[in-house]
Amino acid sequence: MAMMVDQDQVLGAYFLEPGQGELRHSGRTRTRFLATGGTTGGAFALIDETACRGEIVPLHRHAADIEALYVIEGELSVLLECLPCQTATAGAFAHFAPGAVHGFRVESETARYLLFTTPHHGEFYRAISKASGETEDPGAPIGDETIMTACRDYDVEFIGPFPGSATP
Repeated sequence: MAMMVDQDQVLGAYFLEPGQGELRHSGRTRTRFLATGGTTGGAFALIDETACRGEIVPLHRHAADIEALYVIEGELSVLLECLPCQTATAGAFAHFAPGAVHGFRVESETARYLLFTTPHHGEFYRAISKASGETEDPGAPIGDETIMTACRDYDVEFIGPFPGSATP
């Protein structure tokens, strides 16, 4: 039997069945929180995202937070610091150290990936998404003001658009 997890409660050990966890949306990206600072005693956050072709995470950095990306399915273009753009397919892994400039774009019809990060940066993801059922159109974009407020609140600095895109 699966254990339902209150994402704001420290529970110690827990188990989630497939499809469980807090579901949120950020535009056409589905974000499922599998672990948060609250459920891991402040140790880490783990987020499972599914995004559509063309979805972009602009170039940005966060000085204090680590983040790692593991591709489950699909294809992403990933930029990290001064390295050439990398094609990331199922099984690819990228570690973004604190302060490292990074971003990515979904190249396949859909892509699914895991984000492993600090609880602080996990809360940034919550701040730039809407709870499932919070809006009639889960694919509605998140407003620029919401994103910029979250950037200020969670120390995320946008550097510029992902190369080849017009997205700021």
